[in-house]
Amino acid sequence: MNVDKAVFAFAGGMVLLSLALAHFVSPWWLLLTAFVGLNLLQAAFTGFCPAAIVFRKLGLPAGCAFR
Repeated sequence: MNVDKAVFAFAGGMVLLSLALAHFVSPWWLLLTAFVGLNLLQAAFTGFCPAAIVFRKLGLPAGCAFR
């Protein structure tokens, strides 16, 4: 697994988790879904992603999107 796949897997997991929390706990958890979506959108244009930095420091090899 490389950084790109780890970022996408993490983002997808966070979206699914926030949707489950919004359904079972409080609709305010949808703000987490919005945050993840906005972060992915800005990363598409800037190439900056905090999760990619963390995964890179954990030793995952670089991918095409996040170097």
